[in-house]
Amino acid sequence: MNSISNSRRQFLIKSISAAAVIYIIPALSNKTLAAKPPSQKVSNKTRWAMHIDAAKCADGCTACVDACNEENGLYGFNRPKTDPQWIRKIKIKDINTDKVTTLPMLCQHCENPPCCDVCPTGASFRRIDGIVMVNQHTCIGCRYCMMACPFKARSFVHENLTQQLTTAPRGKGCVESCNFCVGRLDSGKEMTACEEACIKEGHHAISFGDLAKPLSRVNTSLKQSPSIKLRADLKLNQRVTYTGF
Repeated sequence: MNSISNSRRQFLIKSISAAAVIYIIPALSNKTLAAKPPSQKVSNKTRWAMHIDAAKCADGCTACVDACNEENGLYGFNRPKTDPQWIRKIKIKDINTDKVTTLPMLCQHCENPPCCDVCPTGASFRRIDGIVMVNQHTCIGCRYCMMACPFKARSFVHENLTQQLTTAPRGKGCVESCNFCVGRLDSGKEMTACEEACIKEGHHAISFGDLAKPLSRVNTSLKQSPSIKLRADLKLNQRVTYTGF
């Protein structure tokens, strides 16, 4: 009798366990499918780009800068004033009209990036989806790329860091710059930290997205008004464009 009871008990335990597995696995699978699998290769079918409406960029607002610093861990030096910024708020003046415009300046993610042309180790490179990046494992800190960039969009890490994010490794002796929040993109998101912060502030000056998608935010913004590329005479064909001057 005891033998039969034990057998039934084991059968019930196994049945309940199997039912739990059947219930739980779909929930885990849905979470996994919600983001792009890390193993999925980057494709040239994706063309990341950003459009900035300078007319909507508020003078004195640093929301995009602060969000970028937080997202990428751009802090940790012993002297805070030496912390690099991947986004700088700058003012430009039209010499013909004296009009002053405020705008965020960041890596322009050129299709013909001069930083990559001068890099002796190939540490500066451009992914096939348009993101210009720095491989800090092969960067030797020569800073040729910083001299080649006409937008002064790169920073050099001069000091040992006291804090780092595991999602955004950084190190002394390396060059770094905006990477379009590549960690977010590679995990399935389609919004940079700066765009998200700008939207929360109610300015909507930054629009990011995939140029290959007709209804993406960046394409919608580009359709609303003509845009320009800074230093178009250099024929770098940047993926960051501006309007509102």
